[in-house]
Amino acid sequence: MVSKGIQPNVFTYGSLIDGYCLQNRIDEAVKTFDKMVRKGCSSSVVSYNILISGYCKDKRIDEAMSLFREMTNNGMIPDFVTYNTLIGGFLQVGRPKTAQELLHKMQGCGQHPNLQTYAILVDGLYKNHHFPEAIALFHEMEDKKLDLDIVVYNVLIDGMCNVGKITAARELFNALPTKGLQADVWTYTIMIKGLGKEGLLNEARELFEKMEENDCQPDHITYNTIIQGLLQHNEISWEVKYLQIMVNKGFLANATTITILINLLTTNQADKTLQDFFSKICVKDF
Repeated sequence: MVSKGIQPNVFTYGSLIDGYCLQNRIDEAVKTFDKMVRKGCSSSVVSYNILISGYCKDKRIDEAMSLFREMTNNGMIPDFVTYNTLIGGFLQVGRPKTAQELLHKMQGCGQHPNLQTYAILVDGLYKNHHFPEAIALFHEMEDKKLDLDIVVYNVLIDGMCNVGKITAARELFNALPTKGLQADVWTYTIMIKGLGKEGLLNEARELFEKMEENDCQPDHITYNTIIQGLLQHNEISWEVKYLQIMVNKGFLANATTITILINLLTTNQADKTLQDFFSKICVKDF
């Protein structure tokens, strides 16, 4: 490009920086960013956001914050993408308090958090075991009359299931119709996984059957999820049933399901029915 006399512009450099970040070559991205500035191309909020995102994905959050301070010192106004990226970055490295402080800073600067901001925070607070703060933030979202969609509720229900709060998750799941929302395939899958984790296999199976009654077709993730729960509790007859249905529908067992199956077979914990079925699908595949 340069050899043909065409000089890169800010969009060209931005694409290069983004490409390096996607390949986890953050140091190359930084060099390209610095070269862009040296060549007289004005950096933008977008180019800073790309680099900040790269640092966050590489868990180099302090360097991401240095860039954040640099862009504000240069008179640029961070947008919601900047804040969402940094908030997610702090949560990823286990610094939820700083993430919450950044939310307050965002609000103080006149930037209104969007649904994605809240979803990132609720999910991150649950994963960092800050349960009261996650619930309080959810209630704040409701109080502000935000147009909460099923994605946000999925995040909350998933968080509850992951920390064993299955009763609260069930109550929220059952309350979805009163909020004008319909559970999607991911909502059902989350609940089935949570119920299976708690050993509530009958309820998990009932919910699985209810999916189809409600015109929500289970996908390969749903099948693998319920099968894994059954395998972990050695529910042989149901395991084979759902494995057979999954295979008939053209879905494949994922790595986790296969690993559990192999462990059961190699430790002689699987009965003959499961052994025979596994032999059939292996012969069929090979």
